[in-house]
Amino acid sequence: MVFDTEIKPYEIPAFRGAIISKVGKENILFHNHLNGNAFLYRYPLIQYKNISNRPAIMCVDYGVDEIHKYFEKKDWDIQIGDRWLDMRIYKLFMNQFIMQVWDKMFQYKINNWIALNQENYLRYQEKEALSDRIQILENTLKANIISFAKGIDWHIDKPIELKIKQIKEPKPIKFKTKKMMGFDVEFSTNVFLPNYIGLGKAVSKGFGIVRQLKNNH
Repeated sequence: MVFDTEIKPYEIPAFRGAIISKVGKENILFHNHLNGNAFLYRYPLIQYKNISNRPAIMCVDYGVDEIHKYFEKKDWDIQIGDRWLDMRIYKLFMNQFIMQVWDKMFQYKINNWIALNQENYLRYQEKEALSDRIQILENTLKANIISFAKGIDWHIDKPIELKIKQIKEPKPIKFKTKKMMGFDVEFSTNVFLPNYIGLGKAVSKGFGIVRQLKNNH
């Protein structure tokens, strides 16, 4: 769901918080937090994104049913800071996919991908050869795809083929109170991935958005 209003990329956490406040914190799939400070460690089935400077929500699997708790509200409007957003729907996409590993390669790009935790980032920095660094990123991206698959109860029973085709210089990204490295990468894999799905860390807050490249068929 893409909404007909404007939002800045840095406002995604506030957008997420406003939607959670609207539906109530008892609806766990909207935020993946349990009682207290406990966190539900699973792939987020409701993800908040910025698509062409518009706020968007992507729902996966059980999240598709859960999002009705927001749309059942008489008033959809939300407040971010000192302004109200008129949450009329600009575009709505509903798709059903058969998830599988294919015998062909699909082309994708992923932006603002938070690929490395502190430990892996140190290991990444220790590698002097670009090929060694890319190998770490390829293995991480495979692991991210497997995490996504587990989150939707899909067991991948075939080898994942994945190749990074192009990588830009990593850039610092502010995440909560920390600065982490964000990667923009083009890659190919034999796993079909839905458009705008999130991979890596903090996908519920709009990081790691995967987009299919136009030469996919």
